[in-house]
Amino acid sequence: MSDLVLGEDGLARPAWASVDPLLREYYDTEWGMPVRDEQGLFERLSLEAFQSGLSWATILRKRPAFRVAFDGFAPDVVAGYDARDVTRLMADAGIVRNLRKIQATITNARAVVALRAEGGLADLVWSFRPAVTPAPTTYDEVPTTSPESKALAQALRGKGFVFVGPTTMFALMEAVGVVDTHLVGSHRRGCSGVWPD
Repeated sequence: MSDLVLGEDGLARPAWASVDPLLREYYDTEWGMPVRDEQGLFERLSLEAFQSGLSWATILRKRPAFRVAFDGFAPDVVAGYDARDVTRLMADAGIVRNLRKIQATITNARAVVALRAEGGLADLVWSFRPAVTPAPTTYDEVPTTSPESKALAQALRGKGFVFVGPTTMFALMEAVGVVDTHLVGSHRRGCSGVWPD
């Protein structure tokens, strides 16, 4: 039995992307598409960390406010944040006000800048692309970690990153096209061009 829902437009999507217009738009246009630029990856890495323990819909609704609060997730700018910025962010009701996650975002911005000397964040993340991608037909078949996400988490921690556990890194890999976990039969399966459908 498939976990896909046929929409009024005749397109098959997973249930999580079939009701909420914001989630449907995200699924249809962004989730799983390749992100290879530093700033884009830093934003996704940061938002995945903020999502920990919360719904993705919550983060997606707050993303415009996150972008304003964190200067578009420009690593050089965020890396220069100080205690005043932390105070400002903790007072911003538009974002998730979690001190550890805010501090982690600043720490990770500094790690992104330092990583440029070794090829950069995009090269590191994409170097953990597996030889094959999952081909799930149901939610139960979608993994939450992989050997590659565990290795990526370890590599990032070794470079000074925090809040980068294997589950969070697998979610990042799904979101930016490193793996394709679109359910088989979804109209988005294979859309990234990285993996055949």
